[in-house]
Amino acid sequence: MQYKIDGTVLQALEVHLTQGEAMFTESGGMSWMSDGIEMATNTRGGLMAGLGRALAGESLFMTTYTCTAPQAFMVFTPEAPGKVIDIKLEAGQSLIAQKDAFMCAENTVQMEMHFRKKLGAGFFGGEGFILQKVTGPGTVFFEIPGEVKGYTLKAGQRIKVDPGHIAMFEPTVQYDIQMVKGITNIMFSGEGLFLATLTGPGRVWMQTMPIANLASKIARYIPSKG
Repeated sequence: MQYKIDGTVLQALEVHLTQGEAMFTESGGMSWMSDGIEMATNTRGGLMAGLGRALAGESLFMTTYTCTAPQAFMVFTPEAPGKVIDIKLEAGQSLIAQKDAFMCAENTVQMEMHFRKKLGAGFFGGEGFILQKVTGPGTVFFEIPGEVKGYTLKAGQRIKVDPGHIAMFEPTVQYDIQMVKGITNIMFSGEGLFLATLTGPGRVWMQTMPIANLASKIARYIPSKG
C-alpha cells in the first residue's frame, strides 16, 4: 500500500493498492475510486462489534475495499476542516481516540470501542464514557478537526487540557478530570467547571478546533424562527 495526503485545511487521502490489498472505513467514508476495487459491507466482527463501534461514534456497518486489479486507488476525505493523521501501528500497539476520529485503515487493523474507567472522566470529559480504540498491525488514518499538536509526556509529566481539545492518546497515558479551583475562575474564565489531566508516559495529540466549538460559533449566525 502507498498513499499521499494532499491539501491544507480540507485534505484528501489518496490510497494506492495492489492486487489483494484491502482497506476498511465506515459506511459512506470513501469519496471516489478507480476501477478494480471490490466493496463488501458488513458489521465487521458481528452485530455486537458493530453496535460497539456505533456507540463510539462510527457507523454500525463498515465497508472493506479490496483491490482486484493489478493496481487501483481510492480517495477518502474528512467530514470537517482539519488534518488527516497517518500512524503505523505495530502488532499489538494501540491508540485511543475521540469519537468519530477514525477515518480508514488497513484491513489488518482492529477497531473497537473503549470505555473510560473513571466516572468523573466519563461524565465531564467532553466525549463521554466511550471512545475509539484501534490496534495494529497496520496503518490507520484519523481525521482531526483543526490543526494538530503532539506531545510526548515523560513518566509523571502532566498537562491540563480543555477536554474538547484531546484528539488521541496512547493507552499508557492516564486520563482524569479535575475541578477548576477558585470561584472567579469557574465563573469568568470561560473554561467551565472541569479540566482534563493527561499524565505520562506516552504520546498525546491535541486538536485546535473541537467540532462542538465550531458548531457553536456557526449557530450564532443561524437565524432563529419566530
